[in-house]
Amino acid sequence: MERKRAAAGISGMLAGITLLAACGGGGSEPTAPAAEGGKPAEVTFWGWAKGTQEVVDAFNKSHKDIQIRFEEIPSGNAGGYAKFSNAVKAGNAPDVMSIEYPQLPDFVNQGALQDITADVADVKGKYPASVFSLVELGGRTWSVPMDAAPQVFFYRKDLFEKNKIEVPKTWDDFKAAAEKVKKASDKARIATFFPDDPSVIAALAWQAGGKWFGTEGDAWKVAINDEATRKVADYWQGLVKDDLVKVQPSFSQEWNAAFEDDTLWGYVGANWGAGVMKGNHAGQSGKWAIAPIPNWGTPASGMLGGTTFGVAKNSKNAKAAVEVIKWLTGSPEAWTARLSSGTSSGFPAIADLVPVAAKSFDASFYGGQDIYALFTESYGTIQPGWTWGPSMVQTLTAFKDALGKVSTGGTTLPEVLETVQTATVNEIKGRGLNVAQP
Repeated sequence: MERKRAAAGISGMLAGITLLAACGGGGSEPTAPAAEGGKPAEVTFWGWAKGTQEVVDAFNKSHKDIQIRFEEIPSGNAGGYAKFSNAVKAGNAPDVMSIEYPQLPDFVNQGALQDITADVADVKGKYPASVFSLVELGGRTWSVPMDAAPQVFFYRKDLFEKNKIEVPKTWDDFKAAAEKVKKASDKARIATFFPDDPSVIAALAWQAGGKWFGTEGDAWKVAINDEATRKVADYWQGLVKDDLVKVQPSFSQEWNAAFEDDTLWGYVGANWGAGVMKGNHAGQSGKWAIAPIPNWGTPASGMLGGTTFGVAKNSKNAKAAVEVIKWLTGSPEAWTARLSSGTSSGFPAIADLVPVAAKSFDASFYGGQDIYALFTESYGTIQPGWTWGPSMVQTLTAFKDALGKVSTGGTTLPEVLETVQTATVNEIKGRGLNVAQP
């Protein structure tokens, strides 16, 4: 194979990516669901999304020909992706694996997933093209979307009202509100900068109109330091410098404690955070509300997370695995089970399932607010044209390594962008892919 491999054309929102010859599944016919001796086919499944055990239980109870053997693993960046990669290399990977949108190109390039284009053609039309294109690379389909993850802003409604602080609509409003929160209580802050979570920076850049990756002819374009992202970096660097936000690791003990002692009045997150907040801070029921993410002048959102399910290349139960994936992502029963667990506030990527989700999630923690109407509104403002690159695992690792130095003054957010830009270009070139000159 030639050392230089050209990037394929753009498919929908996601730039295509040339696939290694080892990419599995494309030329073989998956096996049928039926197992030997009339026994149910067993599909192994690794994942970590909230409510998954309840979904698996519902599937196993309602299906006789296929049964799922589920193993809950650490979230992807907490070790789940490394575990999956190692299992693929060792030949003992699960049949079905949870993979977030940003990491999908990496696993496709590794040859870790099967081409399931033909097997999921019947469900493709249920998804918005902008979402389904995120699982299409090189003109083929490699996983199936479960949810979308539009950004939103969580805030302590009671404290905002008590201190006459308006819910911010723009990022200028957000800074002004941050100053009022700090003035109202010296230890209180409006939100948190996470020095360990580059996915938030990515979502904020997406919302601002950034486009980190694209293609030009046979080459990748890399622009992690583009103008929109620099605007975001400058803005959050200012909030950190002026001590208007807390600097804490995401989902850490200290972060959760700040909510409990009323020193953290907001959270810049996504729809799935509604279940996290409800589960972790039950004693504050009725005190929280959710608003659209502040914007730069026009309502807009990015995606912060989102899960897809793919079939491992060495799965011997691919047909059954695809049937499992279709049920996990596209059946009302699956979404009812997931959201009735009380731990998940997932937003279905299939629009027709949103009413099921809204009915299944108990929103009393948010004072009965119609949060799924808000999620739908935010979903509708997701900026088009965002593309994930071919080396996001390494890109996000480079981000995480550099971001940790921001709180100590060892670097700044604008400087982080330059560091990650250079690291990403070098990584892509190191994989034998062309990179267009800026």
